[in-house]
Amino acid sequence: MAEIARQTTRKNVAVSDATLEITQVKSLVGAKKNHRDTVRSLGLKRIGHTVTRQADNVTVGMVNTVPHLVKVEEITNG
Repeated sequence: MAEIARQTTRKNVAVSDATLEITQVKSLVGAKKNHRDTVRSLGLKRIGHTVTRQADNVTVGMVNTVPHLVKVEEITNG
């Protein structure tokens, strides 16, 4: 049986001065309502859509709530 490659985000994204590039990688169909609301609050509208946000307390908390639905890349400022 073939292995399925999964892109996941570690659950412990930390608050920092970095900028986060957040991309939705999985569908919201069948997801819990609070997970759908969280992804929409991040500004994501569809699979493959990417937004750039600061790594503040609110954003990090939202990303840590839905790590199975998004991919996060850290862009350091400086």
